[in-house]
Amino acid sequence: MSAPRALLNDFIRFSNVDGPGNRFVLFFQGCNFNCTYCHNPYTISTCIDCEICIEPCPEDALFLGPAGRVTVDWDRCTRCDICVDVCPYDSTPLARQVGVDEILSEIRSTAPFLSGITVSGGEATLQPEFVAALFAELKAHPDTRHLTTFVDSNGACTTATWDLLLPVMDGAMIDLKALDDDLHTRLTGVGNDQVLDSIRHLAQRDRLYEVRLPLISGVNDADDLLTRTARRLASIDPAMRIKVIGFRRHGVRSRYQDLTEPTTDQMEHSEQVLSAAGVREIVRV
Repeated sequence: MSAPRALLNDFIRFSNVDGPGNRFVLFFQGCNFNCTYCHNPYTISTCIDCEICIEPCPEDALFLGPAGRVTVDWDRCTRCDICVDVCPYDSTPLARQVGVDEILSEIRSTAPFLSGITVSGGEATLQPEFVAALFAELKAHPDTRHLTTFVDSNGACTTATWDLLLPVMDGAMIDLKALDDDLHTRLTGVGNDQVLDSIRHLAQRDRLYEVRLPLISGVNDADDLLTRTARRLASIDPAMRIKVIGFRRHGVRSRYQDLTEPTTDQMEHSEQVLSAAGVREIVRV
C-alpha cells in the first residue's frame, strides 16, 4: 500500500491560538462547509485549473502544465497571493500534495520549541488517513513523541473517522456554528447532526479538548439559543470547555461584509448567559 499523501494549503511553525501551548499548524485544502463568515475561504475548494490566475501573476510563476493542470514555479513564486485574490472559486493554485516524511522533516526542525501539532483547514478530517499516519509517526519518534496531536475540525465527519484517529490523537477542537439545525444550514450549507454526534463521541472517549462557539451579532447569539446550546453541551459533559469566539470581518468574503461584529458588552453578555445555563468553563476571545 502506498504511503498516504495530502493536499496541503500551508503550514505555520509557531502558533499559540490553535490549541494549548506553542503549536505547529497544518492547514489542509478542501472543506465540506461553506461558512458565510469563513476567514480563509481560499481553503474551501480544490483548484479546478480554470487558468484565471495565470495572467495576473506578476512573477509569471503560474503556467499550464502537463494534463492541463495549473502549475507553480516555486523559484519564481513570492506568495503575493494575487492568485488567491482573483480566484472566483474559493481556492488557490498554491496548494500542494505532500507526504508524511516531508512534513515530519519540517516539524523536527522546530520540535524542541513546540508543545504540539494541530491539523486544521479547510477540514482536516477529509484526509484522515494522512492525519493518522502523521500522528502515528510523531508518536513513534523520540524527538517528537512529546508533542500533543490535535485536530481542529468542523465536526462534520463520521464516528468511524474519529475512531481511526483516536489511537494517535490527543484532542479535538470542534466548532459548533449553531445548535439550531436550520440556522446551521444557513450559515454553513450543511446541517449539524454529524457535528453534535462528533462532540458526543469525542467527549465519551475523553478526546474533546473544547467546543468553539463562533458568534455573529444578531445571527446566532440570541439568549434562548445560547441557553439551549449550553444545556445540550452540559448534558454531554458538565465540565466541557467552551470557547466563545467573536466574529471578525478580517478575511471574510466581500459579499458577507455586512455581518456584524459583536461588541465587548455583547460577548460578556453571551458568556453570562452560557454560564447561567450550566457551562462551567468558558474562554472568551
